[in-house]
Amino acid sequence: MTANAAKLLIEHYVDNFRRLPWRSPPGEPAADPYHVWLSEVMLQQTTVATVKPRFERFVQRWPNVDALAAANDEDILQEWAGLGYYARARNLIACAREIARRGRFPTTATQLRELPGIGAYTSAAIAAIAFGENAAAVDTNVARVIARLNRLKRPAPGEVERLVLEMMPEDRPGDFVQAMMDLGATVCRPKPRCPECPLRGDCAAFACGQAENFPERAVRAARPHRQGIVYWIERAGAVWLVRRPARGLLGGMVALPGSEWSDAKTLPVNAIASVRHVFSHFTLDLAVVSHAEPEGEGWWQPLDAIGTAGLPTLYGKVVAAVLASDSRLAA
Repeated sequence: MTANAAKLLIEHYVDNFRRLPWRSPPGEPAADPYHVWLSEVMLQQTTVATVKPRFERFVQRWPNVDALAAANDEDILQEWAGLGYYARARNLIACAREIARRGRFPTTATQLRELPGIGAYTSAAIAAIAFGENAAAVDTNVARVIARLNRLKRPAPGEVERLVLEMMPEDRPGDFVQAMMDLGATVCRPKPRCPECPLRGDCAAFACGQAENFPERAVRAARPHRQGIVYWIERAGAVWLVRRPARGLLGGMVALPGSEWSDAKTLPVNAIASVRHVFSHFTLDLAVVSHAEPEGEGWWQPLDAIGTAGLPTLYGKVVAAVLASDSRLAA
């Protein structure tokens, strides 16, 4: 690795950086830490294209961390609906309130890691981008860039962090971190675009003509499969909704009532619709069954306002499947 690599990377970033609503352009004052934190939480397991409009809605509704900390849990969870990985929303609420209690954002990666829901990557990203700390923010994209530059098949996290810090310029850690993220997201992709890469002259994997083989891809284990029943309770143009328990998957989110999800092999034959959904660690089949009386504590949600209920993606799929089903009309 040459000493010029970071300079080349930042020059490329200045000319090609992604304009994102939570960023400051390269060379300008650091972005608002609230914006950096919120975007990094939203971007976990979620694409930039999905996050951009949702981020803008969030900051319009809650323009700073104190406003978010003062909001009702239900309002935040409703606004989060559709972004998935709902534990992030619960951690977001807890983190906002802890920051408000302290009176300001912590300014170092070590201090940021004390906050709810903030791990090694997110703390380093906020510290580098918002506060100018030389902190190694290593996501999947950055790890891939480092593995290829150094021709590493299975680099350990600590090794990647060390190599990032060795490259990082003292005077522009925020721009460097974002430049690495952008390079991995747009150029050094799983199928790399090496002719477009400013670091190809320093890249050991490119030099041997095997960039696509680094890092070695892990073999994913097959996801287990679960099944369950969801009840469709409709009356006078409204459907009965409940809120899931605060803890557990989809905790605190709006839902349709139903059974626990299990490894059962059979679903009821009188279903009016069925839905398959893929979570990060298992797949799920839900059979939708008509039910006459309300189940659990809940409320009647008008079907013509179902889009305002804050349903997560899974239950949004269920509603769409039922409304498209002829069996609902016959039930």
